[in-house]
Amino acid sequence: MIYPLPAVLVSCGATPDEYNVLTVSWTGTVCSNPPMCYISVRPERYSYDIIKRNGCFVINLTTARLARATDFCGVRSGRDCDKFKMAGITPGKAEKVQAPTVEESPVSIECRVVDIRPLGSHDMFLAEVVNVLVDETYIDETGKLDMAAMDLLAYTHGQYFDCSNPRGFFGWSVRRKKVIRREKRS
Repeated sequence: MIYPLPAVLVSCGATPDEYNVLTVSWTGTVCSNPPMCYISVRPERYSYDIIKRNGCFVINLTTARLARATDFCGVRSGRDCDKFKMAGITPGKAEKVQAPTVEESPVSIECRVVDIRPLGSHDMFLAEVVNVLVDETYIDETGKLDMAAMDLLAYTHGQYFDCSNPRGFFGWSVRRKKVIRREKRS
């Protein structure tokens, strides 16, 4: 019952003939130094064997504009169709791993698998983050990632939601009101 969850597109495959993309909500950060994350995938999923065999994948953040593609890639199997083509998304070139990115994604996180942990219904692919590609459209004038402009997608209880309205910033609950007003204006 830990909600909401990110709704990401995980892309995999070393060559265009095996490229696939699946929707994953069981994902997150596990360490910052070294940067590591995870995805959990059911062994019967088509992408499971591709990721296991190639040892890499890309986590592509999704946006409200990608909501339809995100849902499609979660309910259709790559065994039956070319999900990139059917979902109207474009496979791109990763820099450090042999797996495609999703060109329409604002952030693509290239990952190398370091361990696979069977956990029951899903196996967890623990991975080292080896590269992050960011669409510069979402970098603000101060050089920070503008998360609100991305209109990221989240998943909770069978529904997708956007995440476009920030409610605060790290430490705002203990900052003096004068400082908070000044930071909101800038």
